[in-house]
Amino acid sequence: MLKVKQAKLTLEDGTVFTGKSFGSEKSVAGEVVFYTAMTGYPESLTDPSYTGQILVSTYPMIGNYGVPFDSKENGIHKFYESHKLHISGLIISDYSFEFSHWNAQKSLSDWLKEYEVPGLFDIDTRALTKILREKGSMLGKIEFENETIDFYNPNLENLVAKASCTNREEYGEGEHRVVLVDCGVKNNIIRCLLDRDATVIRVPWDYDFTKEDYDGVFISNGPGDPAMCMETVGYIKQVVEENKPVMGICLGNQLLALAAGAQTYKLKYGHRSHNQPVILKDTNRCYITSQNHGYAVETETLPPDWEILFTNANDNTNEGIKHKTKPFFSTQFHPEASSGPTDTEFLFDDFIDNIKKYKGLGN
Repeated sequence: MLKVKQAKLTLEDGTVFTGKSFGSEKSVAGEVVFYTAMTGYPESLTDPSYTGQILVSTYPMIGNYGVPFDSKENGIHKFYESHKLHISGLIISDYSFEFSHWNAQKSLSDWLKEYEVPGLFDIDTRALTKILREKGSMLGKIEFENETIDFYNPNLENLVAKASCTNREEYGEGEHRVVLVDCGVKNNIIRCLLDRDATVIRVPWDYDFTKEDYDGVFISNGPGDPAMCMETVGYIKQVVEENKPVMGICLGNQLLALAAGAQTYKLKYGHRSHNQPVILKDTNRCYITSQNHGYAVETETLPPDWEILFTNANDNTNEGIKHKTKPFFSTQFHPEASSGPTDTEFLFDDFIDNIKKYKGLGN
């Protein structure tokens, strides 16, 4: 058994939860958000979209299958969604001190300590989640012993600049050259593009990719407020003046909308789960999707030449947009999942089909 030390989670409304430490004994502050996925914590904890956030798991037991080996394939981590943990802290109900899995290399506790991320268990996560649902995501801090730190609002700074790569990188030798604008990209997006005969040119969020030799542009997911990424929006505006295909995911949906002239806003508590239902426009077809975002597109502000692609069946928020005549589209959810359902991975095929049509290759 681990030797556990007590620590407290304090919310900005004054609510205090006392728990036991199973990670780094480091006091941190950030935005407290909850996610409802039952599996996939190695993928979630390495998702750059969680930068600056203290993550609350609604599933009661975490850690039972450990952490996978740090293997690489095609230049990226095989079982992680990035090269490190991005969460600021982890809050759970019950921590499994023993783990068992064919691919487990270490415990979740050891992994958190390795990246200096605090984790608290024995917290009433149901009560905590009810507060976040009723009042919305709020600032919080994890404090050890008599240490006191200030609250910190990650949304007031450019989190994408923290999560993005810093240099141009290239993956694969596929037929289709795709510029991937890295705003905090998940590795499975790169995997999905490589599986479809693409050469992926990964560039930083503020890189002028318009001078690259490319067949299509892919705008990735990422953390924080899309309004902090106006440099990216400026380059996307140049692309939408052309006819080269564009696809975006999550933050990419919001950035494409801003480039089109629409507006975005912050959701009350966001969508972070594996079970978000979305409806394809003008159909009764519903897909179950993986999501992780706190901002959304204001549908009513879309200009006349753009339209809704998907709508959330729970709260009617925007889940995707498309241009009416040009090969531009994006989704607020994650078609590549990892973790989560892969029901909508066919959208990567649609993107590649658009590239083939643009290049005169047909379907």
